[in-house]
Amino acid sequence: MSMTLNRKLVAAAAVLIMAVAIPVVSFGADTIKIGVVGPHSGDLASYGLPTVNAAKIVAEQINEAGGINGKKIELMIEDDVCKPEVATNTATKLISDGAQMILGGICSGATKAALPIYLDAGLLVMSPSATNPPLTQSGDYPNFFRTIAPDDAQAQLDVDFATDKLGYKKLAVVHDKGDYGKGFAEFAKKFIEEGGKAEVVLYEGVTPGAVDYSAIVQKIKRSKAEAVIFGGYHPEASKIVNMMSLLQNSDQICRSDDEFDDKKGRNILK
Repeated sequence: MSMTLNRKLVAAAAVLIMAVAIPVVSFGADTIKIGVVGPHSGDLASYGLPTVNAAKIVAEQINEAGGINGKKIELMIEDDVCKPEVATNTATKLISDGAQMILGGICSGATKAALPIYLDAGLLVMSPSATNPPLTQSGDYPNFFRTIAPDDAQAQLDVDFATDKLGYKKLAVVHDKGDYGKGFAEFAKKFIEEGGKAEVVLYEGVTPGAVDYSAIVQKIKRSKAEAVIFGGYHPEASKIVNMMSLLQNSDQICRSDDEFDDKKGRNILK
């Protein structure tokens, strides 16, 4: 079982365990309704579907054991496609349908958009993967919890690995302009500059969903970067990696938590 799936299983279990800790008097219905929100279709479904499967496993185990004080877990699964405009509609629907707590969201941008709605409704929200620091650090969302390190911690780890372990002196920092990707990249750039062990030779955003990333790959090559730290998701990262390979760009890509391993890439940090 992958580490990513293990983390999502822990996240699902944590939410359901918290249900046990909440007095049943707060759950007046015959079941405890938990909304499971994330991208269940589209390019980012590989992030959301493991959370759904993990929640189903834990809910089934709890229900087979008799539920929580006699109440069974009922999962309300909703697809927000990791898009903020969809996430707000999804939040409104779940509240209207009687959700009592939320497992999700998956992407930081979509989660950030939906959180004020859940907060107004008094719903607890726990995410296995929304890493934007202000979601927990701003104090604006006291109802939000996560089971993953925020972007600043992940960026520090990537920078330390690239400079201390691999010894790179020239780094390119590329991001997808989103709440997660750009936020991660900004921290990476900040830590590189503050650390004084390497130089940021390129800082650039790319457009998600583009077919051709040859322009950014050419910029990376011209910058003479020894490595690339990328903030974003695997659809864009994989295209950039493949383009680097096709253009015989031997740079290495270092990434945060949710990426893949590709020898042509070259060593993508997990």
